[in-house]
Amino acid sequence: MSFIQLKNIHKTYGKPPNAFEALRGINLNITQGEFVALMGPSGSGKSTLANILGCLDSPTSGSYEFYNVNVGALNLKQKALLRRNYIGFIFQGFNLLSRTTALENVELPLLYRQIPKKERLKQAMKALEMVGLEKWHNHQSNALSGGQQQRVAIARAIASQPLFLLADEPTGNLDTKRSIEIMEILKRLNVESQITILMVTHEPEMAKYATRNIFFLDGLVQKDSNSKEQNDS
Repeated sequence: MSFIQLKNIHKTYGKPPNAFEALRGINLNITQGEFVALMGPSGSGKSTLANILGCLDSPTSGSYEFYNVNVGALNLKQKALLRRNYIGFIFQGFNLLSRTTALENVELPLLYRQIPKKERLKQAMKALEMVGLEKWHNHQSNALSGGQQQRVAIARAIASQPLFLLADEPTGNLDTKRSIEIMEILKRLNVESQITILMVTHEPEMAKYATRNIFFLDGLVQKDSNSKEQNDS
């Protein structure tokens, strides 16, 4: 069974004569358990594709199948349920609630899923343990360092046990040391928990943690290879 399958995906913004074609026919298959880095310069189409994969945007034409379900045929409510139940999001800017604790931030997606409080606390604490922050569960997020805030964001993303994580420049606001810490956590989640990860990044050093790198240029896939092939070349 295919995990993610994209067929001839096009995305156009605006109308002629000022239309901009952000994606110009993307064909990709992503296997469950992969760690994929989406790379390319600004305007290459990688973030547009990530938004489509996360059901935050829709293609102008082409098909996106998730577990053999045609995502394009879903209505807005169904897409929202797909995001809530199967996709975890990690953002460059953390997007935490500043005056709430780490634990409360991690609980949030579980609250939306109406999980009972006892089970919610258990899942949230387990997620914090997986990123090494269980001792900081009662700290307000605005009292944590940047690296710790991003770890809380990762815990929040995995607390609901999603089928895949969509990470948009997860190390973009961090220094080198903290970036490596975050990438080591993502790599461990991929290897040990078999969570599929799709990561948008412009940093080659971070992309080396992925098992597959896909390079975009002018709305097309320029190169699709794994990290080992690139490191050996």
